[in-house]
Amino acid sequence: MTDSTPTATSPTRRPPADRLRGAFAGHPVRIVLAVLAVLLLLLILLWDWNWFKGPVERIVKAQTGRTLQIGGDLDVDLGRVTTVRADALRFANADWAEERTMAAADRLEIQVEVFPLLRGKVRLPEIRLAQPVLLLETNPEGGSGNWDFGLGGGDGEPMQIRRLWVDDGRLRFVDAPGRTRIDVRLASRESRAGADAAPAIGIEGDGQWSGNRFTLEGVAESPLALQDEDKPYHLDMRAAAGTTRAHVRGSITAPLELRDFDLQFALSGQNLEHLYPLVGVAMPDTPPYALDGRLTRDGQTWHYDGFTGKVGQSDLGGSAAITVGGDRPFLKADLVSKRLDFDDLAGFVGGTPDAEDGEPLDPELVQREQALAAKGKVIPDTPYELGKLRAMDADVRLRAHRINAPKLPIDDMDAHLKLEAGLLRLDPLNFGVAGGNIRSTIRMDARNDTIDTRLQASIRRVDLGGLFPDTALANQAVGKIGGDFNLAGTGNSVAAMLGSANGDIAVGMGAGRVSNMLVELAGIDIYETLKYLIGKDKQIPVRCAFADFGVQKGVMESRALAFDTSDTIIVGSGRIDLGEEALDMELRPRPKDRSILALRSPLVIGGTFADPSFRPDMARLGLRGAVALALGSIAPPAALLATLELGGGEDSGCGGEYAK
Repeated sequence: MTDSTPTATSPTRRPPADRLRGAFAGHPVRIVLAVLAVLLLLLILLWDWNWFKGPVERIVKAQTGRTLQIGGDLDVDLGRVTTVRADALRFANADWAEERTMAAADRLEIQVEVFPLLRGKVRLPEIRLAQPVLLLETNPEGGSGNWDFGLGGGDGEPMQIRRLWVDDGRLRFVDAPGRTRIDVRLASRESRAGADAAPAIGIEGDGQWSGNRFTLEGVAESPLALQDEDKPYHLDMRAAAGTTRAHVRGSITAPLELRDFDLQFALSGQNLEHLYPLVGVAMPDTPPYALDGRLTRDGQTWHYDGFTGKVGQSDLGGSAAITVGGDRPFLKADLVSKRLDFDDLAGFVGGTPDAEDGEPLDPELVQREQALAAKGKVIPDTPYELGKLRAMDADVRLRAHRINAPKLPIDDMDAHLKLEAGLLRLDPLNFGVAGGNIRSTIRMDARNDTIDTRLQASIRRVDLGGLFPDTALANQAVGKIGGDFNLAGTGNSVAAMLGSANGDIAVGMGAGRVSNMLVELAGIDIYETLKYLIGKDKQIPVRCAFADFGVQKGVMESRALAFDTSDTIIVGSGRIDLGEEALDMELRPRPKDRSILALRSPLVIGGTFADPSFRPDMARLGLRGAVALALGSIAPPAALLATLELGGGEDSGCGGEYAK
């Protein structure tokens, strides 16, 4: 029989209830804490966190003046890292806005580190947004946008957010006065730097910018990178507005303030003039262009440095800077072209550049050129936009080392444009021409409703042979041409300015040589011309040549016109109507030999600039009295003498002795 009596070495096992009573015996504090722990556990398990929706909504209303509505559940998962979830959130828009909701999300999920909160620090390991929608819009009545809540900045330690994830987000921007509406879709994507790195955000959108169709796509760093204002924010974005396209890649410091940039910026489009409605920079009409350079910012000045590219068939490089914040934007640029196609400058005078291979011209420019041709005109009649001339100031230097102009003997160009409050000056506007130069200044005053324009130009030492670079006669023409232009006109287009011009035009050449065949053709000496066409041409001396016109209300009236060689002398008279683009000139040749086949009939130049005509007037054969009378007064105008290289000797009288 087993003895169950306890021994000294075998203690009696107590029931659990006895042990619990023993643990709390004489310890009432332990009893209270245990009860509280049980109640807290039951509270956590059974508590409805939706009770906090009202207090949260009231706090937001008090801080922002806007209503926050939590339409779904509010839930909390407690822990060292506590997760707060809220569904169906809606945040009200400004009172002046048509749409009542500024921001919304299907779900907001925030992770909060609990222990740092005890030290007054807010650390959020992650924020997740499901289908968030944000509307940003400017006030049509002026002032700030709907994002202005009147919140002041706090003095405490800033909130730290380590990770933001956006799932199927949408951002809309509306600027009704600026005709801009953009709808952007946002979605987080894992960074290539690894899972621990903040997710990048993909961006894709479209809409309208300044009334032009707008598209946007690219990728940017997580918006959390914006928290550190001193850390560069990286992005790679492509945008298009109408036919204008931009590609930006690089970094921005404090992008919300647009403070510091280090971006590579490529810009291309059909016409540089299209930049004016997009960004407010007034440019002339151009053919298609493509530029790429470095974009930076220094205070109120945006710099576009070291850019290279093409405008039409011309290469273009240099630097440009735009300063904002004053009465008007100020553009300062130093531009260089190694090879400039002269046709690409047509937009500066209201003309249309020639179409080249590649991207087509702006359709508006093509229609403008077709309309001008339908009128039978060649001088551009497109009005300058006074608003653009007054919208900004500029200081632009353009140097072209070589100019491609097959129909013109232009070698190079140096132009300095200054624009201030509607007063434009080109000083200088210089061209190298056929070994010589044309130096000019132009002043256009657009401060009134009608532009007042003044042109002063001087022609010096231009080679006669260089004026015919692609002809066999070029090697047979020697001489230096000089002259002066002094014109003033009013009107808002080049055609109107010339059609109202007053002033003087004088051009002349001193001693030189020309092809005898050219002179015989001018004198319509059939025998001599056939002889040189069949045999060998020769050169003959030129004593002088000059044309002096007075200009009144756009009509050039000849005051003196002569071409004198040892073989033939030609005198002329007539008028050129710059407004109507009409020609009415008569040239009377008098061969100095006695060829029986010399017709000696006047040569009439008529028609228009677009369709000139040259014909001999056979009805005037034999009318030599008027010719002889004219020959008696042939002498270069005094104003031209300083510009001409007349040469020495008795031949420099230029035709006087032939009036016998």
